[in-house]
Amino acid sequence: MLVIPGQRGKDTCDGVYSRRELLRVGGSSVLGLSLANVLQSEARANQLATGPGFGKAKRVILVYLQGGPSHLDLWDPKPDVPDNVRSIFKPIDTKLAGVNFTELMPKLATVNDKFTMIRSMSYTPIGLFNHTAAIYQIHTGYTADKVSPSGQLEPPSPADYPTMGSNIIRLKPPETPMLPFVMMPRPLQESNIIGKGGSAGFLGRAYDPYTLYPTGDDMDLAKMDRINIDDLKLRSDTSVERLTRRAKLRDTINASMPALDKAVSKTAINEYYGKALGLVLSGRARDAFDLTKETDAMRDRYGRNTFGQCCLLARRLVEAGTRFVEVTWPKVANSDNHSWDVHTGLSTRMKDQSAPMLDGGLSALIADLDEKGMLEDTLVVALGEFGRSPIRGVSTSGNSNSDDGRDHWPYCYTAVMAGAGTKRGVIHGKSDATASAPKETPVHPIELVATIYHSVGIDPSTIVYNHLKQPREMVQADPVTSLFA
Repeated sequence: MLVIPGQRGKDTCDGVYSRRELLRVGGSSVLGLSLANVLQSEARANQLATGPGFGKAKRVILVYLQGGPSHLDLWDPKPDVPDNVRSIFKPIDTKLAGVNFTELMPKLATVNDKFTMIRSMSYTPIGLFNHTAAIYQIHTGYTADKVSPSGQLEPPSPADYPTMGSNIIRLKPPETPMLPFVMMPRPLQESNIIGKGGSAGFLGRAYDPYTLYPTGDDMDLAKMDRINIDDLKLRSDTSVERLTRRAKLRDTINASMPALDKAVSKTAINEYYGKALGLVLSGRARDAFDLTKETDAMRDRYGRNTFGQCCLLARRLVEAGTRFVEVTWPKVANSDNHSWDVHTGLSTRMKDQSAPMLDGGLSALIADLDEKGMLEDTLVVALGEFGRSPIRGVSTSGNSNSDDGRDHWPYCYTAVMAGAGTKRGVIHGKSDATASAPKETPVHPIELVATIYHSVGIDPSTIVYNHLKQPREMVQADPVTSLFA
């Protein structure tokens, strides 16, 4: 097979190629690919890379609603259905004529003219659809190799596929001395599987997120008032001049020890040190994390709770230059109280706990970014790993459910996208009469991952190399360009 690569490192890091930059001629016909097929794929990839929305997003905020919110009880109510399907919450009007939310979303109902709502998210899982496998898929764009019958996965591994934030900061690093990727306020988790899908995996730890996990129980709603960023501060006995001299001395030593540099190159020590030094000296990250610089009125607007203050902090971080921020719902997936995993107690838990926090925090984030003019080049995505079953009280995942509960449902659910050229005030796709399946234009989660890459100016088919030096596409899906204006 003749392989003709494109320019090495063009628009990406060295050693990274897109699918369209590798023309395989001759032997490719054995695989059913003629030269005409290859050139046609090349033309299609080029069209995608310059299509609507490509490169519009300078920064991304992923609002990850871990646990799987019930679309029927939030933003896709179905009033003319049997009682065991219909939400107990009343439908309300929104800013868009003919579009209803439930009474749990009064604030989001006033700003839904600023975002696109995808009501046709859908996929068929491998085995039972439990949280861990679904969390891994929406973060990495891949299904895990080893899935148990219950849907549980093995713990995080250096061989895992990278979470999308890690891929993005590798190919599109920040342009200012700032933390490139921040994840807060807790790790991804189901049961004892913690952090699966939330690391750089085979890219290496240099591309892991900076994790801001304040101390305190998940039910401690004031924990963001006690965030600790001591690792971004100078010690009291170390001056800026002294630290700078140390850096110069280290550079001199390294220059005379190429063998040592080569030996530690895989651990990215130089990259770690350079980034850390820049952050400490600039003070930019410390200032961004200081929520007391916001007015009381603004903090109240987002909500004085962990989720609301994380959304506010996300805005401050991207404003300061962070490329990718993930706000994970501050309650573990399979838990009670405040969790979206409502197998029981849906009516109380959603009305009094989770929904008011989501409504206040997400609506404030979208409106605030818009008022500051930042929504033009900031992509905001909000969704969970799946929705909830249309029929209350049935088991779809091996879990028991009360009459006041809904089980897991990946076949149809809702996502929100705002900013960076996405359409405003648009409903993309449609669910059927009971919100059980898409009625039109389904969107697979990995297509959404591809769309995020496309939005930041990365071809989703870009080739990266795993821990075994095997080429892998960042995601095996095309972006949904019709989401963009």
